[in-house]
Amino acid sequence: MNAEQQLAALGLTLPPPPPRGGVYKPVVIVGNVAYVSGHGPYLGDGNYLTGRVGADLDLEAGKAAANQTGLALLATLKNELGSLDRVKRVVKLLGMVNSTPDFPDHPKVINGCSELFGQVWGEENGIGARSAVGMGSLPGNIAVEIEGIFELQ
Repeated sequence: MNAEQQLAALGLTLPPPPPRGGVYKPVVIVGNVAYVSGHGPYLGDGNYLTGRVGADLDLEAGKAAANQTGLALLATLKNELGSLDRVKRVVKLLGMVNSTPDFPDHPKVINGCSELFGQVWGEENGIGARSAVGMGSLPGNIAVEIEGIFELQ
């Protein structure tokens, strides 16, 4: 199955692409590489999942926020590219977790996005290099922010 078919088979619905929160482009394409700006866990209608992991949210809620952020990234990619089938592979993700200073499991939170992409594009093409770090705060108190680099077909 291609990415669009896989998304449908998983029963997943993409939110609308998130509105821009500043002066930037959601996606910049250089050659066959798409650089996608940081996204948060956008639900639609201007709403995001918010809170600090380790205080307001537990690990599972943080992971769910990362999954929702992945859906928002997919929505932007589809909007900008016309189809998710144009993505050949995930090259790299940077995941930032709005967390308490003592929260130790940032990579487990960002797995919510990585697992989603693995389901959409398969393990070989959907899982790329990755960094996962904790932040003292994120814009609008969103729980997670993720940016990505994708190779295009």
